[in-house]
Parts: sequence; structure tokens; C-alpha cells
Amino acid sequence: MHILIVLFGILLLVALITWGKLNAFLAFLIVSITTGLLLGIPLGTITGSIYKGVGDTLGSLAIIIVLGAMLGKLVAESGAAQRIATVLMNLFGEKYIQWALMVTGFIIGIPLFYNVGFVLMVPLIFSVVYKYKLPAVYIGLPMLASLSVTHGFLPPHPAPASLVGQFQADMGKTLLYGILIAIPAVIIAGPWYSRRLKGIVAKPLEGLVASNKPEEGLPGMGVSLLSSLLPVILLMLTTIAPGLHFLGDPSIILLISVGVATYTLGIRMGKSMKAVMRIYEEAVKDIAMILLIIGGAGALKEIFLDSGVSKEIANVLQQWPVHPLALGWLIAAIIRVCLGSATVAGLTAAGIILPLMKASHVNPNLMVLSVGAGSLMFSHVNDGGFWLFKEYFSLSIKDTLRSWSIMETIVSLVGLGGVMLLNWVL
Repeated sequence: MHILIVLFGILLLVALITWGKLNAFLAFLIVSITTGLLLGIPLGTITGSIYKGVGDTLGSLAIIIVLGAMLGKLVAESGAAQRIATVLMNLFGEKYIQWALMVTGFIIGIPLFYNVGFVLMVPLIFSVVYKYKLPAVYIGLPMLASLSVTHGFLPPHPAPASLVGQFQADMGKTLLYGILIAIPAVIIAGPWYSRRLKGIVAKPLEGLVASNKPEEGLPGMGVSLLSSLLPVILLMLTTIAPGLHFLGDPSIILLISVGVATYTLGIRMGKSMKAVMRIYEEAVKDIAMILLIIGGAGALKEIFLDSGVSKEIANVLQQWPVHPLALGWLIAAIIRVCLGSATVAGLTAAGIILPLMKASHVNPNLMVLSVGAGSLMFSHVNDGGFWLFKEYFSLSIKDTLRSWSIMETIVSLVGLGGVMLLNWVL
């Protein structure tokens, strides 16, 4: 009976967000209260569970997400992203322009949130399309595959960072394993698959061609790379060199990275401290709703835990002849297909799979990546990313499904395969 109530709660969440067009945070609160009452939790206890769930989930994660948003915004506003893209395109040349954009998307995608990265990079893609007279989907898909993979797999992005905390994983190891899995996923879903899409006719608006900043006003390549990738470098150092454990807290690493970027991409480039702080304030506004949605997902997870239904589900799932890592992927994939949001899918799946994960002693770093891969499965008409791609590239629904949706599916399936392979090796 309890499992049926949980299924009802998830379906209600899907209905409120998809059909009711309700804000995801409000939907999570409504479903948390409704599910709690149906599971027999007193109303007074339900509100306490919601407070605890929101607080425990956000906790230090709020600092990580806010600092990550600040760094990404400054990388974009300073012209560091443009510098990285320009140098890589010159380095790879016209013949390998896809690979240049793919690498650019991967580097820039680490500090930038997906929607920001998409809006920032699409004009660059269109500039290349018009300059070299190449098919837009063929050129653009590799970069967007990179942005999608970093969003779903790699901390400090919101869902992976939250999953690291919930599964008590190691952020440095998760990032290292995530990069190992992300590379083949991006290559197969990007340059390899997009070769089959040269026949898709896309007519992006010329008005969206990138208006580049003057070359002399951009930061250097070395500074741009260092500032963008410093969190990754420091996280990997703490994983490889245990003696640097004092740097191991992601909040400290991101605070150091933001401090360095404030100088290298801000003060050093002639910006006043006030101007840099204004960029940071805008960054926080951009991710305020993401924080609330993550908190709402934490509230629902806490209801599942306090009612004991998570353990009940875990006991049932343990009887399934499916590896826990594959099961985590499957649950996230089903929720993703139903809801559309990768972040909501990953965080909702976490609350269901957590007790089973602890009972099965599965590698928590790999579970983060498995759920993250599942959360990217088959983006379609209920996902904002689907419509961003369709409208920016002026595609039909059919061609958007052929290109964008299949690309996301490839990323998800290759991600699962990579997780299972790593699990076998480790």
C-alpha cells in the first residue's frame, strides 16, 4: 500500500508540473504534504520533516551552487569563454571544427549552468555555421552534448553536487570518474552521431550570430583556462594527493576559485570591485529557483525516510534481479521521461534509491553518476532544453527528436555503460 502511495505522489508531481504548469518548488511542497498525510504522518510532524529535508539538502550545497554560479557568470561576462572558444577553433582548424566546439563546451560547461551555457554558446555556433557554410545541427550538437554531460554528470552542478552529499560520496573521485565517463559519452553523442544528421535543414536566425567582444579586451588563454578550471584542478589534486585534504571541502575550493577569478578576470581586467560584485549578484538571481527546487526535492525525500517507506521500497527493489547501479539509472530515467527536468529526476530518484544503496554497499561515487546519467535520458516535449534547441535552430518536432532527443539518449546510455564498466574495474 505504501509503495502505491509513493507512486501516486510521483504521478501527482508529474501532473502538477506538466499539466498544471505549477512551479516545481510549489509542486514538491504540495506533494510532500499530501504524501505525508497519506502515509499516516501527523501534520505537525510533516512540517518538521519538510524543514529538516530542505535544511539538510541545501546545507553546504547552497554555498557550492552559489559560488559555482558566480564563477560561471564571471567566466562568461569577462570574455574568458570567448577567448577559449576562439583559440580552440584556430587550433583545430575548419576540418575539426566540431571537435573544437565540443572541447569548448566541455571546458565552459564545467563552471557554467546549462541554460546559461546554452544561451552563451549558441550564437558562437551560428557564427561558425555562417562563416564556414556548414549544417547547423551537425556543427552544434557536439558542443551541446558537452554542456549536457557536464550538467548531468559533474559537480559542482546542482544535481550531481546534491547527490554527492546525499550518497556521502567523495566529490573529487566523483568528478574524476565522471570525466572518464563523460569523454566517450560526448564523443559518441556529439561528433560521431551528428555525422548522421548533415541532411537536417536548420535555418537559425542571423540575428543570433555572436557579437564578439574586441580581441584586445579579452583575457589571455592561460588565465581564461586557469580561472575556468581551477575548481576541477583543486578537486583532482585533493583526490590524487591525500596530503592536501585541508583543501578537500568543495566550498573552500570554490571560494578560492572565485577569489582567484575575481582578480584574474575582474580586477586585473580593469573592472571595479563594485562591477564584479554586481555580476555575482546577477548570478545568484539566476540560480535562486534552482536552490528552491533542490530544497523541495529534499523535503519529499525526508517524508519518504520518516515514513519508513524508503526502507520498504528498498526491500522490494532488493528482490529485483537488477544491479543497484542500473536500478538507480532506471528510476531516474523514468522520472526524467515523465517530468522533463534532469535536476528534479536525479534528486527524486535519490530519495527512493538511497536506502537500497546503503544496504547493498554500492560505490556511492558511481551511484551519483548512474543517477546523473539516468536523469538525462530522452529529453522530449516536456523539457525546456528540448524547446530551446528546437526554437534556436528553427527545427520541426520530428527533426528535434531525431537530433536532440537521440543525442540525450546516447549520452544517458553510454553513461550507464561507463558506470557499469568502472564498477567492474574498481
